[in-house]
Amino acid sequence: MAQKTELPVSTTKEEPAWKQRAVERSTRAAKIRAEQRVVQFLDAAQAIISEKGSLDLTVQEVVDRSRQSLRSFYQHFSGKHELLLALFENALSESAEEIRAATETEPDPVNQLQIAVRLLFEQSHTDQARQRRPLFTDFAPQLLVSHPAEVRVAHAPLLTLITEMMTRAAEAGQLRTGLRPRRAAAMVMQTAMFLSQSNGVAASENAHPITVDEAWEFCFSGFAGPGAVTGSATSQA
Repeated sequence: MAQKTELPVSTTKEEPAWKQRAVERSTRAAKIRAEQRVVQFLDAAQAIISEKGSLDLTVQEVVDRSRQSLRSFYQHFSGKHELLLALFENALSESAEEIRAATETEPDPVNQLQIAVRLLFEQSHTDQARQRRPLFTDFAPQLLVSHPAEVRVAHAPLLTLITEMMTRAAEAGQLRTGLRPRRAAAMVMQTAMFLSQSNGVAASENAHPITVDEAWEFCFSGFAGPGAVTGSATSQA
């Protein structure tokens, strides 16, 4: 009877600890350098937008302003569209962070929503918001038509935050019957942002811009249930 030959068992040799540490350190350093380069490109693009008051910028202008290479730019962005999208996402993410910080000590969900609406409205009238306005008045509407999935991703932090507030309001009996918190949050967010941004481009001296109080009262009347009472919350901005 033939003897059965056993195949050798292969074992994966672990890398030495020193080698793993060296690779991790190298990877971490490369990541930090890449993040710094990205920030330089974003800062350069934002400065150009602020100076021109429009999105009429070229990749070469951004590269020249950032004092980096064209090759480096295309290592991080596929082109101008992706660069503008990064700026747009940053603006919305910073807005969400500011609102979360301003509402975290307020226990009442409706008062939280009032602070959120006021801040969303007022954020469009700060110096920083005026510098970024072309992203919202020019880029965002185009993006909504051509890349709706990207718009949803960009708005996600803000929508998630306001949905949390709406959910707490629903649990407290402050939301209108049959209204779903996430849909209510989306409508409130879009209303406040659209009203504030359109207010910012009013051109006539005789125009009567919508006030932050009117914006809040309109949003409140749209979602408020019988248990909701609008308070005297003010924004922390």
